[in-house]
Amino acid sequence: MKYSINKKEPRLIQRLKIIEGQIRGLQRMVEEGKYCIDVIAQTSAVKQGLSNVEDLLMEGHLSGCVVHQIQSGQIDKAKREILKVYRLKRK
Repeated sequence: MKYSINKKEPRLIQRLKIIEGQIRGLQRMVEEGKYCIDVIAQTSAVKQGLSNVEDLLMEGHLSGCVVHQIQSGQIDKAKREILKVYRLKRK
């Protein structure tokens, strides 16, 4: 269901644009032979940014799609979705 993402879409797009810029910066750093630790620090920032995007998406899914499933009586589907989100987040 798309409606859960729409509520957070501007924040998601902004965060993804920031990550896109960080990735381009990483590419430049590698091309320019920057110090390894500096590159690793930047990759860590990218991973954290992606984790934040993932958190927003999962929050939207749980508070939108899953709640809607529960309200419409699709309890088993909602349980599967919750477990799926849990397993994905643990990776």
